[in-house]
Amino acid sequence: MTRFFLLLMALCVAAPVRAQAGFDPFGEAGIDERPGAAIPMDAPFTRADGRPATLKQLGDGKPILLIPVLHNCPNICGVTLAGVADAIAAQPLRPGRDFTLVAFGIDPEEGPEDAAHDLARLRAHAGEGAPAFALTGSAEAIHAVTGALGYRYAWDERIGQYAHVAATAVLTPQGRLSGWLYGLTPRPTDLRQAVLDAGQDKRARWGERLLLLCFHYDPATGRYTASIEKMLKLAAALTVIGLNALIWRLRRRPA
Repeated sequence: MTRFFLLLMALCVAAPVRAQAGFDPFGEAGIDERPGAAIPMDAPFTRADGRPATLKQLGDGKPILLIPVLHNCPNICGVTLAGVADAIAAQPLRPGRDFTLVAFGIDPEEGPEDAAHDLARLRAHAGEGAPAFALTGSAEAIHAVTGALGYRYAWDERIGQYAHVAATAVLTPQGRLSGWLYGLTPRPTDLRQAVLDAGQDKRARWGERLLLLCFHYDPATGRYTASIEKMLKLAAALTVIGLNALIWRLRRRPA
């Protein structure tokens, strides 16, 4: 049931954009697997509080969970941040002590004020005192990191929106890509193992490779529609189906 639900979520996000002519987000957005790739840890970025920072400084010798996001995202970026924070809360390793948590802005037009919103989201789920960072930067600095990661995304001029996928990069303390945690909510056990492997400079893959596209536009209304609304409706429908199946099975049991 879990795999079926995840597959339907992916199709739910995917379906509306396949019909749009002239721009193929599935061809533009994705992840090219590059385990062991060296990441430019000294590229300059700006924190949500306006202070300059590099990934090397923020990592401080610890693994990094780096979540590529749009800080002003009309779709599922906020859900991705909340899902990662919830997975963190459900396992024993802690940000700040065992690893560094970073919401990495991929839009060079965004600034520290935009990043502050995502930082608040992370702390709301991971705890107000949880150390976390939200970064913005120049196009050159952002592309240096995303290019090294193999993280592809693209701007659609017609609707003024980036097509990108929901995933979390796991970096070693030495600044190499250990692997990716895919989807909106990593399994806590996968997240814990990912941090432990990265701390030992191991390259691995955890969980299922399910790419969720964060890109949606409703041409009928001319408005952005939050894809998560569709997911919630789908989740509700699957819950009803599951409950009905459970009731049917219970009724078939001998008294």
